[in-house]
Amino acid sequence: MGQILAIDYGKARCGIAVTDDMQIIASGLDTVSTQILTEFLKKYFSENKVDEVVIGLPVDLKGNISEVETDILKFIDIFKNEFPTVKVNRFDERFTSKMASFFISQSGKSKKQRQEKGLIDKVSATIILQNFLEQRTR
Repeated sequence: MGQILAIDYGKARCGIAVTDDMQIIASGLDTVSTQILTEFLKKYFSENKVDEVVIGLPVDLKGNISEVETDILKFIDIFKNEFPTVKVNRFDERFTSKMASFFISQSGKSKKQRQEKGLIDKVSATIILQNFLEQRTR
């Protein structure tokens, strides 16, 4: 069994999280520039077995899709061409940034660390992935 990798996709940077090989626990991996995301994934996939990816679905409180969805759909097309054997899942990412900010504030990080957007993106990806895992087991 391989890992599941989650992407909190953004215009500037993307948070990345992965599961263990048993697909039980989600852990933050990294935050990468959106421009180099595909190259980062090529390297990661060459070194690790990844069965599936989960990409956040940016929905607002009213159920409307965010404008970044256009960029995400373009990325998914590129991803499917580069990694045709890796299953792509989408998962509602509502509230993940707010939850990430809350969890980071509770972790004892300094104010400067709490405001680092890259950390928020990585924690958001972890929350997306953990929620995806929990939903699969129901």
